[in-house]
Amino acid sequence: MATKSICLYFQVHQPTRLRLYRFFDIGKDSHYYDDFANRTILRRVAQKCYLPMNQLMLELINKNKGKFKICYSISGSALDQFQRFCPEVIDSFKALAATGRVEFLAETYYHSLASLGSDSEFKHQVAKHAAKIEELFGVKPVAFRNTELIYSNSIGEIVYEMGYKTMLTEGARHIMGWQSPNYVYTAETQPKLKLLLRNYVLSDDIAFRFSQNKVTAQQYVGWMKDNAKEGDIVNLFMDYETFGEHQSPDSGIFEFMRALPDAVLKDGTFGFVTPSEATKKYKPVSDIAVEDPISWADEERDVTAWLGNELQSEAFKKVYAMKEKLAIVNDPDLYEDWGHLQESDHFYYMCTKFFSDGEVHKYFNPYDTPYEAFINYMNVISDFQIRLDEKRAALDVRETAAQEFEAPKPVRKKVAKKK
Repeated sequence: MATKSICLYFQVHQPTRLRLYRFFDIGKDSHYYDDFANRTILRRVAQKCYLPMNQLMLELINKNKGKFKICYSISGSALDQFQRFCPEVIDSFKALAATGRVEFLAETYYHSLASLGSDSEFKHQVAKHAAKIEELFGVKPVAFRNTELIYSNSIGEIVYEMGYKTMLTEGARHIMGWQSPNYVYTAETQPKLKLLLRNYVLSDDIAFRFSQNKVTAQQYVGWMKDNAKEGDIVNLFMDYETFGEHQSPDSGIFEFMRALPDAVLKDGTFGFVTPSEATKKYKPVSDIAVEDPISWADEERDVTAWLGNELQSEAFKKVYAMKEKLAIVNDPDLYEDWGHLQESDHFYYMCTKFFSDGEVHKYFNPYDTPYEAFINYMNVISDFQIRLDEKRAALDVRETAAQEFEAPKPVRKKVAKKK
């Protein structure tokens, strides 16, 4: 019986892309989204990745009679687009959920940076996302994965307060030091929160280097055995779009994935577990201290991919400065737009890294320059601010009118005195 485990987790997200929004649109047209691009890209990725991979995962789960297990986090933004543009993807995830061998994680609804911008908004989005997962797939998430695996001590404390006892994050070298990501850890400031740390070397061998490596499933099992000589669990965390989108079908990525469970189970060193199973199976070996937020992005494994320059900081401050006024207005349409404007992708497009990770940012960026992304986003924010201010002003008028109005007191008729 295998004593070591593999935790295979996939992130599923599609941003709600903004249309080209010019200065002259401000105050005149409040439809912000590029519906054509969103529909076209979603359906393309569905045909290349989501549908064939979901079918493959279902076949592998059924073939291996419960021994093969996987885990997903699917952003609310992606779920909304699936329902709107490609409902068959939702059906394919429902089929996976019905096997009982797939765990769905909680996360922020809008794939946002709310954990860095507003504690209350962070909690609101996580609750909204958990409700959506339960509504669609009939399961209540019990483990948590933050946007882009962002984690810090303070974020971990909030996650535990929300009721989650397992959280995924990055095995960042500058945090781990000599320690291995192949164990279960606990949060330094909340020892009841258990952490699973991404093995970024083995994960990126698939996600980024597969086309170059041309590794077979048997060779990869050998790599995992060498890497996990010391350790209990190998955490393979990656974008689901790795399969068929980032790594083309011609690379052999689907054949590799089809062969991997058989190679793992035949070798006998590893079994497959979901995150919740992993933290029940293995005892934590130590705690991890993370003062400043980490993520799985770029070589730095920090949050500079989204908040590393003045453009990003200005846009981030601007969008979260609206929170209090939005709470007062309490308008569902404004809240929905505000949620989409928080998506981390908008800030990622403004990144000015042109060195070690420049090509990665360029691949995911629909804008020619970060400055175009910033200008487009801030034009949308300006229109949104106008709408918010108008709603707030209208609310003030109604409140003032209500205060000034006094219902007339009933007039009592005087009764004539008897003589």
